[in-house]
Amino acid sequence: WERRLRSGTIAPDRTLDLHGFTLERAWTAIDRLVERSWNAGERVILLVTGRERSEAPHGGRGRIRAHLGAWLAASRHAPKIAAIRPAHRRHGGAG
Repeated sequence: WERRLRSGTIAPDRTLDLHGFTLERAWTAIDRLVERSWNAGERVILLVTGRERSEAPHGGRGRIRAHLGAWLAASRHAPKIAAIRPAHRRHGGAG
């Protein structure tokens, strides 16, 4: 499973593009997506946050990406999440 994730041969079951979302709207959308995916028996979710920007790491662009790991770890879904990984290049890579 790990090798297939790293190689990009596993396609995401669901994808959520968070471009243009506020922090609050992003969190609500992520929470709902994880719930729906869990209930459907899906295993791989792709969250598109955009690429990291060094000029505004937490104050402007990139805020969702900066908060994502902490959100998921503190969420009601944390026990359901086996791992968080960067996407393979064919699924968007670092973005």
